[in-house]
Amino acid sequence: MLIRLLRSYLRPYAGPLSLVLVLQLLQAIANLFLPSLNADIIDNGVLQGDTGYILRIGGVMLAVTLGQVVATMVAVYFGAQIAMSVGRDLRAGVFGRVQEFSAREMAKFGAPSLITRSTNDVQQVQMVVLLALTLMVAAPVMAVGGVIMALREDVQLSGLLLLVIPVLLLTLGFAISRMRPLFRSLQIKIDGINRIMREQITGIRVIRAFVRDDHERERFDVANADLRQVGIQVGRLMALMFPMVMLIMNVTSVGVLWFGGHRIDSGVMQVGELTAFLQYIMQILMAVMMATMMFMIVPRAEVSAERIGAVLDTESSVVPPMAPVTEVTGRGHLELRDVGFGYPGADEDVLHGVSLVAEPGQTTAIIGSTGSGKTTLVNLVPRLFDVTGGSVLVDGVDVRDLAPEALWTRIGLVPQKPFLFSGTVASNLRYGDEDATDEDLWHALEIAQAKTFVLEMGGLEAPIAQGGTNVSGGQRQRLAIARALVRKPEIYLFDDSFSALDYATDAALRRALAPETRDATVLVVAQRVSTIRHAERIVVLEEGRVVGTGTHAELMASNETYREIVLSQISESEAA
Repeated sequence: MLIRLLRSYLRPYAGPLSLVLVLQLLQAIANLFLPSLNADIIDNGVLQGDTGYILRIGGVMLAVTLGQVVATMVAVYFGAQIAMSVGRDLRAGVFGRVQEFSAREMAKFGAPSLITRSTNDVQQVQMVVLLALTLMVAAPVMAVGGVIMALREDVQLSGLLLLVIPVLLLTLGFAISRMRPLFRSLQIKIDGINRIMREQITGIRVIRAFVRDDHERERFDVANADLRQVGIQVGRLMALMFPMVMLIMNVTSVGVLWFGGHRIDSGVMQVGELTAFLQYIMQILMAVMMATMMFMIVPRAEVSAERIGAVLDTESSVVPPMAPVTEVTGRGHLELRDVGFGYPGADEDVLHGVSLVAEPGQTTAIIGSTGSGKTTLVNLVPRLFDVTGGSVLVDGVDVRDLAPEALWTRIGLVPQKPFLFSGTVASNLRYGDEDATDEDLWHALEIAQAKTFVLEMGGLEAPIAQGGTNVSGGQRQRLAIARALVRKPEIYLFDDSFSALDYATDAALRRALAPETRDATVLVVAQRVSTIRHAERIVVLEEGRVVGTGTHAELMASNETYREIVLSQISESEAA
């Protein structure tokens, strides 16, 4: 997966990549050439007392070294640029794919895991690219070239390599075989600790309200200890690898000096040749050290690449139409025909044969007990899910055939759990219409009964914390309603959007809302009877099925389910 991912994301940088490869090749060749020049200076200059030869070859060495430095600097510069660009592209790719996900795919991966995949996992792949372009490219050239140059200096002494290289490979193989499963476990542990921290940060009020601080601290400690344990195991392997490689390098150096000294003493080898041979051995072993660094990171990057690939390869269950309809005639006529919906792997569908019509200029309300499928039904209209049976039509066109932009611009959704983004009141309201004027925003706030508290906060530029945590639940709902009003859509979807409002504010908001939505289709999901009793049409859901449709008076007279819901909230006289 790592190779497939890099092949795809490195393709746009073929030009700079080729330059890096050429420059790294040149600096490796220069590095291999220097010990040979050094041997010439010792054997033909120092031992012969030829100062001119020393200066002449020394000048060549300086020129080669300068060229090597320039090539290395340029290669590292472009290598870092390529690595950072690949990281940027991967993050953008993961983010773009997540943006296409339906609620089904979001639930499958989970927010903590998606955050880890787009940050930590991308960083691991990015690090591999950086090290590969700055270190690993030169390592094979140094290793192979070092062997060739060592053989050129002394064939018999090169026999030490036949012992050293297998020992190194066995050491690396042992460590790598242990690292891969540990790195996979490490990423899963990071997901877990991210999930727990996210829950604790977002649910801090609940934790404190139920005095569960100690319990949550224990949960975090367990997850933290698990991550620590895996990290220690990885660290031990890493700590073992470097001393082992260094031990092999030092023993090899001692062996070269021992046997080389005997060969110099017997007259078959010169001092300069031994010096050069020792440098080539060190270059070979340094190349192995660089490979060791890569081998330490590659297993983790491979695991990260698999996790990133799982996101990139997951197609959304909400598929854009092949030939999208971009223009429709009508004012927001909404119809559900025999709609069914079931979650993957569920034993039973959530919705069964639901049919209803919501007309422009009318308010259609949906009411039912908890778990009856009200929110699921509303989510089918903007295609947060796709129906598994039947169809949802807007102005006579199936929403699965509409271009996503054409559908979403016609809908103003106020979800059951309104979410505000970090920024200001104005920036949040302009999610509905980025071209809205300040007058439009104040008008929407006034209708949503939010103008007073926004003025107290400091006006349109008052700060909003992430998730709207610096405002109350009722204020958050009213700002979300104002955001939908700014859009001026043809279809309003209110998913239990008045539940956090007191009765007086609820009534005032609905009175102000009526003239604003006079020409639009309004679909309201509510638990509170007072919110929907004046709707032109009320649809009663029970266990995913429509069990009644009509006005409040009609349903009170003919529908036992609706009557039970109403009388659980208000008295018989109030219901009448």
